[in-house]
Amino acid sequence: MFVRACLCLSLFAALPAWSQVTASATEYTANSADETLMQTPPPVSSETYPTEVGVETRSNYLHAGVSVSTAYNDNVLAGSGATPISATSYTIWPTIALDMTTSRFHQTLTYSPGFTFYHGKDAQNESDQNLDFDLQYRLSPHVTASLRDTFRKSSNAFNQPYLLSGGAVSGSTQSSVTAIVVPAVDQINNIANVELTYQFARNDMIGGSGNFTNLDYPDAATVPGLYNSSYRGGSVFYSHRLSNTVYLGETYQYSETVGSSPSGQNNAQSETRSQTFLSFCTIYLKPNLSFSISGGPQRFVFTQSASPTSESWAPTITASVGWQERHTSFAASYTQAVSGGGGLLGTYHSDSGNVSVRWQMARTWTIGSQASYAITNNVSSSLSQANPGGYGVSATVSAQHPISQHFNMEFGYTRIHQSYSSVAAISNAPDSNREYVSIVYQFTRPLGR
Repeated sequence: MFVRACLCLSLFAALPAWSQVTASATEYTANSADETLMQTPPPVSSETYPTEVGVETRSNYLHAGVSVSTAYNDNVLAGSGATPISATSYTIWPTIALDMTTSRFHQTLTYSPGFTFYHGKDAQNESDQNLDFDLQYRLSPHVTASLRDTFRKSSNAFNQPYLLSGGAVSGSTQSSVTAIVVPAVDQINNIANVELTYQFARNDMIGGSGNFTNLDYPDAATVPGLYNSSYRGGSVFYSHRLSNTVYLGETYQYSETVGSSPSGQNNAQSETRSQTFLSFCTIYLKPNLSFSISGGPQRFVFTQSASPTSESWAPTITASVGWQERHTSFAASYTQAVSGGGGLLGTYHSDSGNVSVRWQMARTWTIGSQASYAITNNVSSSLSQANPGGYGVSATVSAQHPISQHFNMEFGYTRIHQSYSSVAAISNAPDSNREYVSIVYQFTRPLGR
């Protein structure tokens, strides 16, 4: 996955080195040295909305730390029976992160392995791997290239390696079905993105991107009813700055999603191909407050094992808002589209939403909340009996409190409710509740100072 993204970036970089624009709307400042530079609106940007508050925002640093947490989960073995099985777990997360910024590029690299031990259930003990890479490079004064790759290998969907960061909310119009959450099963998830933007006039910009996502379940016996998925997509866009606060544009997207059985199950497979034509508008009410909306027709072609190929049209719409102050951040998004993947076999009408809010209520207290939902319905009436789809809702509330200069404490509660009748891995016990407490040691050294 990472190699493919690098090759795509190399091809983009081979284009004429025209002129660079700031990498995204999140980097915009009211006192920009060059006000002619355009922003990349959230509907066509690969970046998520920022969620940091207070002193959390920083750059050019070397960070190392370790998080030790204990959690109680009332449903760690979903799908094993009609009665949920609870357990207490202990997790250790070493973390090292490098952030380097110059006049031409910004690069971040974060690696965090995890080790989880279950009290009284040694067979469930597991280790995780988490790697994040983000590179934004200014090829010339008006051309910016970016490359991002996220790799997750986990056996516990609740384990989060960066407990002190908020949930990610994106304004992008290019996404697949939200993945079904199974509390304690092996899964490998890799997301890569490559992007190029070119501002060819004072108020005009074009750009393109490629997106790659893989979701794999290595142990088929633990995920009855779930399927691997592979997503490939690309887009091109044109953006026009109507005024300092209003951006209008058009974008075309193409994507392919393949669902397949995990190794050891039957050979069922589905494929979804779509082409989407969107118009978008972004309004920057303030430098740190924006609202975006996009919509248009989507043509999709879908096929599934032992079924003929079919095609149809459907409307798609995405709306998002992002707001960041020194002590408060808020981001929310809503998407209606046709897509596949996320652990399901087939093609689905999907409605999904995400929201994240953080508030530094006092110098030593920060509270936050993240919530999401997804509703999916099979587009084919003939296939809906076997794979009808379903819905899922999740929410987390948390609080963070620094104990000393290098130590922080965080505690929180997460609840998940899902209803997917065709997914035996969760249909017997669709609810999960988790309470956790974490102690985090952090050491940060500024670079180049």
